[in-house]
Amino acid sequence: VEVKIEVVIPEKERSKEEMSPNGKASPLVYKVNGTARHYHLEEHPIASNPYHNPKDVVEASVCHVKDLENGQMREVDLGCGKALLIKESGEFHAVGHKCPHYGAPLVKGVLSKGRVRCPWHGACFSISTGDIEDFPGLDSLPRFQVKIEKEKVYIRASKQALQTQRRTKMMAKCISLSNYNLSSTNVLIIGAGAAGLVCAKTLRQEGFSDRIVMCTMDRHLPYDRPKLSKSLDSHPEQIALRPKEFFCTYDIEVLTEMQVAAVDVKSKIAVFKDGFKMEYNKLLIATGNTPKTLSCKGKEMENVFNIRTPEDANRVVKLATSKNVVIVGASFLGMEVAAYLAERAHSVSLVELEHVPFKKFFGERVGRAVMKMFENNRVKFYMQTEVSELREQEGKLKEVVLKSGKVLRADVCVVGVGAVPATGFLKQSGINIDSKGFIVVNKMMQTNIPGVFAAGDAVMFPLALRNNKKVNVPHWQMAHMHGRIAALNMLAHGMEISTVPYLWTAMFGKSIRYAGHGEGFDDVVIQGDLDELKFVAFYTKSDEVVAVASMNYDPIVSKVAEVLAAGRTIRKRDKPLTVLRFFFSFRTGDMSWLTGKGS
Repeated sequence: VEVKIEVVIPEKERSKEEMSPNGKASPLVYKVNGTARHYHLEEHPIASNPYHNPKDVVEASVCHVKDLENGQMREVDLGCGKALLIKESGEFHAVGHKCPHYGAPLVKGVLSKGRVRCPWHGACFSISTGDIEDFPGLDSLPRFQVKIEKEKVYIRASKQALQTQRRTKMMAKCISLSNYNLSSTNVLIIGAGAAGLVCAKTLRQEGFSDRIVMCTMDRHLPYDRPKLSKSLDSHPEQIALRPKEFFCTYDIEVLTEMQVAAVDVKSKIAVFKDGFKMEYNKLLIATGNTPKTLSCKGKEMENVFNIRTPEDANRVVKLATSKNVVIVGASFLGMEVAAYLAERAHSVSLVELEHVPFKKFFGERVGRAVMKMFENNRVKFYMQTEVSELREQEGKLKEVVLKSGKVLRADVCVVGVGAVPATGFLKQSGINIDSKGFIVVNKMMQTNIPGVFAAGDAVMFPLALRNNKKVNVPHWQMAHMHGRIAALNMLAHGMEISTVPYLWTAMFGKSIRYAGHGEGFDDVVIQGDLDELKFVAFYTKSDEVVAVASMNYDPIVSKVAEVLAAGRTIRKRDKPLTVLRFFFSFRTGDMSWLTGKGS
């Protein structure tokens, strides 16, 4: 039997997609300030119907029906591109074969209950629609139609979809910006990171057609911030999350280099630093964090950096090449910068208060293995000490003096000692903020003030994985989900957050992947070889696994993330079982050994 895959929307499904979200074949109507407004959906060009251009369609035979068992995936080649063929519950599905985020091969990912999870960074996609269901990333997968004829399978697909491997869902546009007062908006988003952009994008995808304004202190449109420390020479246009045309097309206004100084929640007005005031109906606060600075003498000196913008990162690379670099803080940022500069700088020294890097996050044994990897790449560590003074010569940094008495030559200093929530402007607002400055929200990302939502690194929210304990999870993936949940609840969808935290770090061409929330772990169970940097570490609290990290063990972290997302418990006593047993039991759908219960 062969299978035919066709990248078209069936007539029946197409009629559904052309209907509005309220199920009626007419534009959805939102009432804003008493005025009814209609939306009109537009499809991004990459998701256009391939029947519009028959020459763009390719067809090829791929496999026999019996070649795939239930729960299996296979990449199939159409000559001009590939698709991912999936069989689950006796049905075939076909979608793009690469994750739209960074291009990971999804065939190496995890298939579970109607969705496939990326093996690299944990993004999830529906196998029946291609829609993105968990993050990171902004695009969905193209969905291809599957047909079985005379026990033969063919793929018929758009060449364009095969080449782009991504799809943007239908989005609304603002009806008439000319009708708006410049100082008034329906939705105001403070912050233009992942949370803010996903919020705006989700509103448009859900048919919201009123004014959306995003404001940011940055000079650039939203960009891929994690790349600042992983690839310091990236230019803003290279890491932009969306081009300028996207914001123009879908009427998402972005005010750059604009700082909000205060929010009057009673009058629903945001006051900017320059005195400008903007009235809003719904507000999202997604301001993220502000990097901590050093408190020692010389901290304001030239060539001392907190990497916050592309300009910061670019300048550090330029100044550090063939020079002496001192990095203060073995944080994710500090370690990633050290790894990037190791082959470019004359020397890289790293100063840290703890005795091993990442001890609180990954545990001592993993931390030591990572530290050894860095030492093998010419990075020198100065542990259990702090900076007491920065010395200059002719106005530029010359030396970093440590409290241990050691003096380090330094032409450039990068500070990565943590961050604090950027919420100082909210202190008199009445919005609930905890003692550390984090905005407290519920499962729907709502603050204590009606119509005011918060998302991203600056919030404390209930984490379902940890029995709804209020936590702060400053991860890129989580910021995406926060923004989506906030947008849906601005539209009164009543959606609660339930995602599993997922993060990654990249150093010397190797990645550590991590899922769960290991805060307060009391033991680490390691399988594999730390010396060979091929391992999986399970973080436990009492008898329960609360997080997992791995290096060179894909897709174990994505598999554990799926188990946790399903609400299952992994017990510490199960860890002596081989990783292979875990792999195979998950692949066949039998996870009973994890909990002692049937699947």
